[in-house]
Amino acid sequence: MAIIKTIRGITPIFGSDCFIAETAVITGDVVFGDQCSIWFGAVVRGDVNIIRIGNRVNLQDGVIIHGTFQKASTHIGNEVSIAHGAIVHGCTIHDHVLIGMGAIIMDHAVIESNSIIAAGAVVSKNTVVESGSVYAGVPARKVKSIDISLLEGEVHRIANSYIMYAGWYK
Repeated sequence: MAIIKTIRGITPIFGSDCFIAETAVITGDVVFGDQCSIWFGAVVRGDVNIIRIGNRVNLQDGVIIHGTFQKASTHIGNEVSIAHGAIVHGCTIHDHVLIGMGAIIMDHAVIESNSIIAAGAVVSKNTVVESGSVYAGVPARKVKSIDISLLEGEVHRIANSYIMYAGWYK
């Protein structure tokens, strides 16, 4: 069974039809929307600041979601895929976003809707990723604009696939 801990009197809240893997850890002031999946080894620590996660979000294996005490909360929109081993820390991610494997998103960064952060990218503190962009590198920079085939073929496809995968485990 997953570790779900009450911290400072606040217990995580989950929407309907969520999948939580047995080795996931979710603590404190965390609220998930509907049809989310939190995979093996994912850690969502709402101990030092709030974490708000929308609907149809998947946090893949080894993802870490956290914030900074009294400075940076974390907000994740709807239909967001955060791939294996990514770190999302004290930032805002809007709707329909793919965060690639091993990417790092730092405090006060904003990832606008319909965007992709490439695997291994580091989005520095206070960076604003404009809607419809692909960012890559260290530090992450815009490498191209997203087209409809990339949005449908990656962002939406992965979000939908993870809802299906979660169904296999229920």
